[in-house]
Amino acid sequence: EVHTPLPDCFLNGITRQTVVQMLRDRGVNVIERHILPEEMEGFEQCWLTGTAAEVTPVGQIGDYTFEVGELTRDIAEAYEALVRA
Repeated sequence: EVHTPLPDCFLNGITRQTVVQMLRDRGVNVIERHILPEEMEGFEQCWLTGTAAEVTPVGQIGDYTFEVGELTRDIAEAYEALVRA
């Protein structure tokens, strides 16, 4: 499953919406909720979405490190293929 912050303090942009739908289309449970910073300790993967960033893996936020795992690579490649088609 993928947890993503509620878009209450940032733009719920088309890139984010597209990636969320792509994940759901793949059967991934996407949970939109408030995420506390200390929760990141248990996260395995992390990425950012945006018009310029598209899908960008994140390796570290402060003391928390994340792997660039299969899901991150898959969704980044699938998004790139979609927008370049």
